[in-house]
Amino acid sequence: MSGQRYRDIVVIGGGCYGSFYATQLVTARDRGKIAFESVVLVDRDPQCQAVREGRLRDGCRLDVSSWDDFVDRFFDRPPPGAGEPDDALVPSPLMPHLMAHWLERQAGGRTVRTPADLPFETPYDKLAPDGTRYVSFADWLCPTHCIEPRLCPAISAPRTWEMSDAVKAYTDRIGARRPAAGPALFVTRHRAFGVGMFDLAEVRAARSVLAAALSSPGPVDVIVATVSSCHGAVTVLRTVQEPA
Repeated sequence: MSGQRYRDIVVIGGGCYGSFYATQLVTARDRGKIAFESVVLVDRDPQCQAVREGRLRDGCRLDVSSWDDFVDRFFDRPPPGAGEPDDALVPSPLMPHLMAHWLERQAGGRTVRTPADLPFETPYDKLAPDGTRYVSFADWLCPTHCIEPRLCPAISAPRTWEMSDAVKAYTDRIGARRPAAGPALFVTRHRAFGVGMFDLAEVRAARSVLAAALSSPGPVDVIVATVSSCHGAVTVLRTVQEPA
């Protein structure tokens, strides 16, 4: 066993990506590369692709609910005890900025979503209509299910970039203009057999970032980012004194 131990691993979506991730995780477990109590696929459709294709193998189950409803419940789980495995979440590349939406709900109306209008200055840098900035160091088509190794397979050269560092620098740039906090980072890393995830420790850390910002007397821009080494989604939540 590699030492990778988890309580539950949540896979967002039971479609093509979620089905693939569930199969890969079970295979990795069967080959001794990872350990978990269960893999939970989250989808509103009780007959989603994972069910239709029989992907819910031993150790996998489906939670029929919306993604927002599920994370609101799941993220309230008590943290593990000392030395015990934590939970983890496998995001879908096709989902909206789910973690920013969750943190916004956690604020209870005391934040407003503000456009991330400061350019990120990566090769791909697009501001979506909802104010989320989608960024990438790649200006090429990445291989499907790329694990983002140090040697980039698209350019056959060392990867010299790291998106989490870029988000921290972006937060500093915003902080030079107005009060800013964070970033509240959700960093997806490859764990086993082509599956990337982040631990729920990052969820608890994000809650702390938000709480500190809400305790400040004036407006604070909380920078929320879900990233891998190469790609990311960045949202700005601005605190307000009264529920928005």
